[in-house]
This record gives sequence, C-alpha cells and structure tokens, in this order.
Amino acid sequence: MIKEFKEFIMKGNVLELAVAVIIAGAFGLIIGSFINDVLMPPIGMAMGGADFSDLMYVLQPEVKDAAGEVTQPLIAIKWGAFVNTVINFLIVAFVIFLVVKAYNRANPPAEEAPAGPSQEDLLTEIRDLLAK
Repeated sequence: MIKEFKEFIMKGNVLELAVAVIIAGAFGLIIGSFINDVLMPPIGMAMGGADFSDLMYVLQPEVKDAAGEVTQPLIAIKWGAFVNTVINFLIVAFVIFLVVKAYNRANPPAEEAPAGPSQEDLLTEIRDLLAK
C-alpha cells in the first residue's frame, strides 16, 4: 500500500498540481497585498480618507453596558470588504488570462493530420470489393 501511494504521489500530474496550488497561494498573497497596500489607500483617500475595507451599512449598532462590555454585537453589511474581494478576483482573473494567452501563443496547437476516409467510405469500399 505504501508503494502504491509513493507511485501515486510521484506521478507528474500530482506534483504539477501541488506546485500550481503553492504558486497560486503565493500569487494570491501578492495580489492581496497589491490591493490592500497599493491600490486601496488612494481610493480611500479619494473617498474622504476612509479605509475602504471598513465601509459598511450598519443594520444594528453595537450595544455596550455601563462597564464597557459588548452586550449586542455590531451587525452590518460590509460592502467595502466585498468590493475589495471583487477587485482582487478581477485582477487575479485578468493576470491568469494574460498568462494563458501568452502560453497559447508560445505553444501553438499542432496541425492535425489530414483526415483519412470515413468509416462509411471504408465500409462501402469493403462492400464493393466483396460484391466483386
């Protein structure tokens, strides 16, 4: 069983998938940093200095007692965080699109071999030969 597991895990497809997942995770961190640290601060500044990820529509405000303990938590629709996530996805999708497009240009599909006679043509020829 261990030998079978070693054979399975050492197959090219499994290793390629593992490398792709690791690289995708690191790439996601880079894009997240780009959005949170480079792209969103100027957008937040343009919106009056607000941290874009903190923008929300409050449904129920936080309630505290006299001791400062939260008795009712804040309930809000955090649309700013959602917009950050959508922008993150669009940037990742666009970069992946560019990578796939460059890969397809670098590796054009091989030309297909000329098609031979169809199965019907072969059967017709066999029938005609048998009839003779």
